[in-house]
Amino acid sequence: MFRRAFWFTAGAAAGVWATTKVNRKLRQLTPESLAAQAANKAIETGHRLKGFALDVRAGMVQREAELGDALGIGAPAHHGLPPQRRLTALEGRRENHKQDEKHYGMLDKKHSYNRNEDH
Repeated sequence: MFRRAFWFTAGAAAGVWATTKVNRKLRQLTPESLAAQAANKAIETGHRLKGFALDVRAGMVQREAELGDALGIGAPAHHGLPPQRRLTALEGRRENHKQDEKHYGMLDKKHSYNRNEDH
């Protein structure tokens, strides 16, 4: 009788353990949980990349100073990031739009032409 009670209790405990394990795994595989995990990994990767970039930048500055000392060149005054570049292609695009308005008249901003709309 005690054997049956023991195995019944062991089976019930194993069933509860397995059910708990499966439910945890199912919760981990919901879209919300997967999205949160992906976001956390992306943030972690971003921090690692930023740390790597800062390490590379510090190594670059150190090596430039070493080379400057070796060649007898004074260190540059500014070690910060280079200035941000402007995208001239977008500026030209604005000018083309103004020329199109001159040539074709006021373009309809409410309705845009979509060639895939009719298909």
